[in-house]
Amino acid sequence: MADHASAANATGVARPLRHTLGQPIALLGLTSLAIGLTWWWLGIPVQLPPSPLTTGEKLYCVSYAPFRDGQDPLVEGTVVSPQQIDEDLTLLSRYTDCIRTYSIENGLDKVPEIAQRHGLKVLHGIWLANNAERNRRQIATTVELAKQYPDTIRAVIVGNEVLLRGDMSAPDLAALIRQVKSQVSMPVTYADVWEYWLRYRELQTVVDFVTIHILPYWEDFPLRASLAAAHVDNIRKDVASAIPNKEIMIGEVGWPSAGRMREGALPSPFNQARVIQDVLALAAREKFRVNVIEAYDQPWKRALEGTVGGHWGLISDGRRQFKFVFGGAVSDHPHWAVQALAGILLCCVIYGSAWFVERRSDPVRLLWPRIAALAFLPAVMFGWTIEAVPVDSFSVGGWVRSLSFAAVAAAAPIVCAVASAAGRPMPTFAALIGGSWQERDALRWLLGGIFAALVLLSVQAALGLVFDPRYREIPFAPLTAAVVPFLVFRFSQPSGAQIGTRAMAETVAAAVLAACAGYIAVNESFANWQAVWFCVALLGLALILVRARDAPSSE
Repeated sequence: MADHASAANATGVARPLRHTLGQPIALLGLTSLAIGLTWWWLGIPVQLPPSPLTTGEKLYCVSYAPFRDGQDPLVEGTVVSPQQIDEDLTLLSRYTDCIRTYSIENGLDKVPEIAQRHGLKVLHGIWLANNAERNRRQIATTVELAKQYPDTIRAVIVGNEVLLRGDMSAPDLAALIRQVKSQVSMPVTYADVWEYWLRYRELQTVVDFVTIHILPYWEDFPLRASLAAAHVDNIRKDVASAIPNKEIMIGEVGWPSAGRMREGALPSPFNQARVIQDVLALAAREKFRVNVIEAYDQPWKRALEGTVGGHWGLISDGRRQFKFVFGGAVSDHPHWAVQALAGILLCCVIYGSAWFVERRSDPVRLLWPRIAALAFLPAVMFGWTIEAVPVDSFSVGGWVRSLSFAAVAAAAPIVCAVASAAGRPMPTFAALIGGSWQERDALRWLLGGIFAALVLLSVQAALGLVFDPRYREIPFAPLTAAVVPFLVFRFSQPSGAQIGTRAMAETVAAAVLAACAGYIAVNESFANWQAVWFCVALLGLALILVRARDAPSSE
């Protein structure tokens, strides 16, 4: 009898333990598998079309700036060493016959000499601005270099987008072009976006050939990557029709590998590779010259153009490696396995935290399906978030915003899972600030504090995309990762939690977010899925806020 009783007791202990662990472990396994499969799908390399270059053929020309992370030509005194330029051109000489420069400052006056040693030609640029003395130095140095390296400097480009920036009038620019042309033996041109060549066609009389920039991503009406080459073809033909007596060279064409979407124009490694390959194939068929922008990523440009400004290079800044191989396969998320692992680890913490609390509390009905619902998408988006943090952050303020959003994205599903397991309600802002100290336990502070931080970050991001959107990133991933668990948590609370007067602070925040979402969606267009996704997340957050109720008065 004692043995039977002992066995019964053992069984009585074991069955509840298996019942307690079985469902969460099964759902954790399924959620982790789903996260891994999602990232595997996102990271699958996509095959590019056949290479537009014949065997042994190199690129005609690529734009070259030598600045690496921490080097900024806008900072006075920045000078790049000849050794660094030599390293860059050693690599470039394997893939291109020519480089285009934009200035003789910051050490770039050494480029012709170093390029000559590597057998490279140079489209030598003169940087013109509204500074007469600086213009004089640029021209004088260029004339001297042109005489010293006549077989290396293929052409001289007098000014880059001077008319676009409004730094000089067309007659003054034409006078400087004539001045340079009278002193050098090689062809002379001027480079600007295509619209300004159509606007100032008279400049064709002072140049040997016309150099136009066509950047489909930056057009007033941005195009999808799949339409970029056709756009380049149409624009080139329009300019050739308007200026029939001059050769039309594409002086800049390219696509960014990272950054925010503009309408349907999505920066990504695959889209960058596709656009460049398509344009080079077009150039080979139509027999026109193309200079690709640009050789190396230029991190300093992010301060001027947002994240996208630093990611036009064929070669990454940090590792100095090509982002793609012509005719090869390209992944938009090459580190997808690491991102999947980060999401799975977060998922384990979410489930583990909920289980730790649940085993010490009264059982909560349908807890584990609720945990699965609030864990999956945030875990996937967390991998996307950590991918974007180092890419999008390039100033102290940017790092603070990115890391804060990432912290909230990681903390939100954990604290919501714990609160669900403990059966705790969501505190309003007023209750969080004005409640008695006895009510301010750690979980209450964490739940309300993280939600308040999410609202503040979201309002800041939304207002930025309303009032100054051009160069701002669209943080759809961290916002989604943080909003989804609060949505699941809020809508799984019992209906009694909705008794009381509408919370004023939350209502105002909801109105602001909803208004911003409507404006952003229209302004960015529905072709921009990043913006649409962000707006849906904003509306989800607004829905959470508008449901908040202050506790009924005790009077």
